[in-house]
Amino acid sequence: MPQRLPATPLPLFNSASTRALEQAALAWHPQPSLMQRAGRACAQLAQALAPHAQHIWVLCGPGNNGGDGLAAAAILAAQGRKVTLTWLGQRERCSSDTLVALQQAQNQAIHWSDTPPALQPHDLIVDALLGLGLHSQAATNPRIAALLQHSYASPATVLAVDLPSGLQADTGLWQAGYAPQTPHHSPGHQQRHTLSLLTLKPGLFTADGRDAAGQIWFDDLGLGQLPIALPSPAPTAWLHHPAAPITAGLAARRHASHKGSFGDVLVIGGQGLQAGAAMQGAAILAASAALHHGAGRVFLHLLDHGQLQQLPQTPEIMLRNQVTALAQLPSSTVVCGCGGGSSVAALLPKVLEHSARLLLDADALNAIAADAMLRQRLKNRGPAGLPTVLTPHPLEAARLLNSSVPAVQADRLAAAHTLANTLDCTVLLKGSGSIIASPGEVPHINPTGNALLATGGTGDVLAGMVAARWASMPNGMHRQAHHAACAGAYAHGAIADGWPAQRPLTAQALARTLARAC
Repeated sequence: MPQRLPATPLPLFNSASTRALEQAALAWHPQPSLMQRAGRACAQLAQALAPHAQHIWVLCGPGNNGGDGLAAAAILAAQGRKVTLTWLGQRERCSSDTLVALQQAQNQAIHWSDTPPALQPHDLIVDALLGLGLHSQAATNPRIAALLQHSYASPATVLAVDLPSGLQADTGLWQAGYAPQTPHHSPGHQQRHTLSLLTLKPGLFTADGRDAAGQIWFDDLGLGQLPIALPSPAPTAWLHHPAAPITAGLAARRHASHKGSFGDVLVIGGQGLQAGAAMQGAAILAASAALHHGAGRVFLHLLDHGQLQQLPQTPEIMLRNQVTALAQLPSSTVVCGCGGGSSVAALLPKVLEHSARLLLDADALNAIAADAMLRQRLKNRGPAGLPTVLTPHPLEAARLLNSSVPAVQADRLAAAHTLANTLDCTVLLKGSGSIIASPGEVPHINPTGNALLATGGTGDVLAGMVAARWASMPNGMHRQAHHAACAGAYAHGAIADGWPAQRPLTAQALARTLARAC
């Protein structure tokens, strides 16, 4: 029976690994076949999602994904559902398992149609057009694309079998020609579900994947019960979930603690009007987030000789001039770049050389991308035992990679992994399904967050949240930077997930809110 994803770290496997598992299982000739198991799982989930559906439209492609749909359609029709079936296959090109499923469907009272049902509205759509078989339809198939566009325009609940048709399993990017084109299509327009089979694929959780897939379900089709030794491929990535509730770190603090027990965060950024555009708010937001998310002490150095004596709304944040701030680099977790503008570059050589723990964001990243000397200083930190976290959005990542935003977004996992290994840093590549990559580590994909975070300043808040968690970690903890980036990204998104959908989420509110225990 298909299951919702459990709240635990989950391995994700690319299409090559999934196919290797599938081929090994098929060689055993399990009974019932994998296709029959997939069809049964799809039919079970379809009935659970739409128990009162009067009319189900099942779209079946020419490959084995279409065979899964045929098997599901036969089961649904046998249980009294009104099924319209559109099949794009050819009998002479079918696998033997697909021929069995085709015969089962032909034995039922199913309405076969080459075109979308027009006269009778449908309550549920089963998308079994392509799935993992997208590779065989690399060029857009006009007929498949037209059927998909018709399905996108429908208000009916959609259940995709294995993958939404046209979504690339490894990258989460839509294959050209298959993305929704209807102007009114939005994530709230349809209830979308995806039943991932055999393995969970990374593309379901990043880039276009989260909007395309909707609620994700999983069924391994009984692979664990087969009496054979299956391949054990290494995961392509991990879907992150904290090992303990995300509020546990604050709740478990010892009574015999003091402010020095939880580390210092120093934020450097926020250029003033002298540079032409004041961006002090970005640095203040990062400092506020660090304060409200558990740092023992928070210090703030505003660039361009900022004249503030204290922050009226957060007097706990202690302002520092340049001399004092630079002296605190070796003892602090440093956040540098938020609102830094062109002014931050002058301080970066000392920040890169002396910071014990360093998080670089925004204009610090842009300055490093434009300066070979700063880039080399950054690369020198890893071998010197000085950990660094980078938190780029796709444009900043593209600059660091001397690439383009489309190239970064085309394979977010590869971009983050390349950047982490090239610069010897932990990289938190922001976006839908943020990627956390570190040298020699399997990347993690963050599952939390939504479009409420698409507003100015939320990235600065993320930097402060990551720094607060990093600062409070005990010395000697393995993979501190990676753990802090994962934990900060998860909590940052969880706040947005728990926020009332009808209320805007400002960066200031985000900085001051703790994620609910989960």
